[in-house]
Amino acid sequence: MLPSMTRKTGKGLKLLLIVPHPDDEVYGASGTLMEYLAAGESCGLVTLTRGEAGRTLGLCDGPEELARMRAVELSACLEVIGLTTTPGSLHEQHQFPDKYLKDHPFEELVETAREAVERLRPETVLTFPPNGSNGHPDHVTTHRAVKAAWDRLPAGTRPALWYYASTTPPENESLRADWLPPNIERDVSAYVTRKLQAIACHRSQALSTVDFIRKFPERITSETFYEVPVADH
Repeated sequence: MLPSMTRKTGKGLKLLLIVPHPDDEVYGASGTLMEYLAAGESCGLVTLTRGEAGRTLGLCDGPEELARMRAVELSACLEVIGLTTTPGSLHEQHQFPDKYLKDHPFEELVETAREAVERLRPETVLTFPPNGSNGHPDHVTTHRAVKAAWDRLPAGTRPALWYYASTTPPENESLRADWLPPNIERDVSAYVTRKLQAIACHRSQALSTVDFIRKFPERITSETFYEVPVADH
C-alpha cells in the first residue's frame, strides 16, 4: 500500500515515529516533536492505519466516516505540533486494516517500516514496546514489524530505537513480563499548552484522552522512553 504523501529530504530526520493509529503520536511524544521542530530539526510520522475500527462516540456513522473524521483530526493535530508545516518534516498515511494488523501479511508491514527508515534516515525511530504499552494487538504488531525492520538493517547503520515507556508497571499482570521501564526522560513542560491543544484535536478519542490523563498525568509534562541499548545497534 502506498502512503498518501511522500517527500524526500536532503538531511536525515531527527525523529521518525512509526505507529498504527491516528492519535498514537500525540500523548507520549508530541512535546518532544515540538521541541525538536522548534530547534530546526526535521521529524516524520508514519501512521499505518486510518483508525476506522475505533469508537465513534456518536460523532459519526460507520468505519468509513470515522476514518475520514480521524484524518481531519490528525491533520489538525499535526498542524498544532508543527509537523506538517516545518520544512523537511512529513507525515505518511497508510491504509492497513485497523484492529487487524496481526492478520495482515507481516512482511508487508516490515517492508513498509524498513523502506521508511532507509529513505528518511532518521537519527531515532520511535514505536511501541513489546507489550504494546496496553496490549493492543495493533500496537504489538507494529512493534514486531518495526523491530524486525530495524534488526535487518546493516550493523552500524541502524538509528537509535526508542519505545514508549511508562514509569508505572502495567495494571494488567500479563503485560508486566514485557514491560520496559524508561531510561530516557524529557521535560516538555514548556510545550504543555500546545500539547493539550494537539491532544484535544482528536475529538473522537475523548475517552482515551480521559483515561490517559487519569492514569498518567505526569506524562503530559514529562515524556519517557526506553532506548534499546547501544550494544544491540
